[in-house]
Amino acid sequence: MAQRRRRYNRVKSVRRLARERVGAVPPSVAMEPKTRRKKPKHKKKLAEAELGG
Repeated sequence: MAQRRRRYNRVKSVRRLARERVGAVPPSVAMEPKTRRKKPKHKKKLAEAELGG
């Protein structure tokens, strides 16, 4: 039995053309946890920062 022809997919063809013109998409980058990215709401005072508390 002959294989069925694939149906034309407009989305795939548009993406293929875009990749040819612009280039490949850069690989994904893992994000840091929000606790590291987020700045503290209240900055520690200078004296507390020196004491380490």
